[in-house]
Amino acid sequence: MSFGSPVALLALLAIPALLFARSAARARARRNAVRFPGVPVLAEVAGHETAWRRVLPLGLVLAALAVMAVALARPQTTVAVPDERASLMLVLDASRSMEAIDVDPSRLEAARAAALAFLDEIPDRVRVGVVGYSDRPYTVVRPSLDRTATDGTIRSLEPLGGTATGDALQAALEVLPRRLDAAGRRPATAIVLLSDGQATDGADPVAVARRAGSARVPIYTIALGTPDGVVEGGPFGGVLPVPPDPQTLAEIAAVSGGAAYEVDDADRLKEIYQRLGAQLSTKREEREITAGFAGAALVLLLVGALLGARWQGRLP
Repeated sequence: MSFGSPVALLALLAIPALLFARSAARARARRNAVRFPGVPVLAEVAGHETAWRRVLPLGLVLAALAVMAVALARPQTTVAVPDERASLMLVLDASRSMEAIDVDPSRLEAARAAALAFLDEIPDRVRVGVVGYSDRPYTVVRPSLDRTATDGTIRSLEPLGGTATGDALQAALEVLPRRLDAAGRRPATAIVLLSDGQATDGADPVAVARRAGSARVPIYTIALGTPDGVVEGGPFGGVLPVPPDPQTLAEIAAVSGGAAYEVDDADRLKEIYQRLGAQLSTKREEREITAGFAGAALVLLLVGALLGARWQGRLP
């Protein structure tokens, strides 16, 4: 929590000052009191007032004053609100290694299902595009509020060829909005890269990621698969090992200012997409919450005054 007018918190010093003044006034009243012999007898007949009944009304009034002082300082809190200017690019590896079935039912099918769920859950006002790639980016859909082309591209991905991760990232970077808005602010942009293997074609993906970082476009990477993943068609008709490359993907995320994840099952992949969707489609914004504190102070003050009047016949 932060405060718009923190100097107003100095009003809290009034509380110990009031307590001191009240204590001094009570002590002075006791010194000047006239004693009558029959008072103890009358006190016994009337009964003793419990300590908490004496203290509670005053405590509530002092708490009301403290909360009111905080309200005067204009308290603010940071909340997550939808970012209607955000643009995201999904970069999906559709190279031949995505045929591996170490992730059920296959790497590509798990990636497809998670990406489609991501589209369904992301707020409607967030622009989303996609790059599908293997040994080159073969489909590039610009970020748009209309999800039809993005959805169709994800559904049509088929595993084939090598892995040109650098070229795919460059294609995504080129179609993301870069111009400032009317208020001089840059729209929030990000890239979500899902891949399972080491880049085999095209530009160096780490170099492209550095350019993305300089343009303030973070790349969030997901390394999909297990070290035991294989595909058919290795030498002499055998199988070809296709382990993921989390080290390179982690470096891509680090130099661009994003974050890296490693996934070896479909459920975990969906969880990460959900987390990224919530994170990338919102922004942190300061909201003033003075009204809540002022309302609480009023309630405390009224309750303290009512209890004082009922139990003690006077205000605290």
